[in-house]
Amino acid sequence: MGHGGNVIHELTTDHREVEEIFGRFEALPPGSKERKLLADQATIELVRHSVAEEAYLYPAVRKHVKGGDALADKELEDHAEAEQIMKDIEGLDADDPQFDTLMTRLMSEIRSHVEDEEQNLFPMLQAACSPEALDELGDKVRRAKKTAPTRPHPTAPDKPPANKMLAPGAGLVDRLRDAMSGRGKEG
Repeated sequence: MGHGGNVIHELTTDHREVEEIFGRFEALPPGSKERKLLADQATIELVRHSVAEEAYLYPAVRKHVKGGDALADKELEDHAEAEQIMKDIEGLDADDPQFDTLMTRLMSEIRSHVEDEEQNLFPMLQAACSPEALDELGDKVRRAKKTAPTRPHPTAPDKPPANKMLAPGAGLVDRLRDAMSGRGKEG
């Protein structure tokens, strides 16, 4: 899937990639070690995506969309819940009885969140912003994902400016940990 274009195209591409990982996860038998690798891969993508949305998408929603503060706050609540589930999954092996329960809950949360963004939030943002502004946001989101953390940090700030200042440092530490452990290289 190709990344690029405006913020809506970029984030929708991320949504499709995560859904593809979820589909591969669901096709495997419970307890399969590959399920843990796919859970890690999904977490990496979801955390990077969430950090970029929190840094750029939701501030734009607050600024440009009528009722944007309430919309952004709801999206941040969804992110916080998903991030806590991912943190709970992080320490579990695929054969842990809680692993499948938590993954099922995470997939449900993410699918609901994606549907809400694509059916409601994205059309409102598209109507409120110029094509140039959406393109600029797309560029900012892509840059943010490059330095974003790859592991859940439920207690980290989720609003600018603190999130923009802390995310690159956490991202660097996460990528070093991933490189040392091999996390995210499989699958």
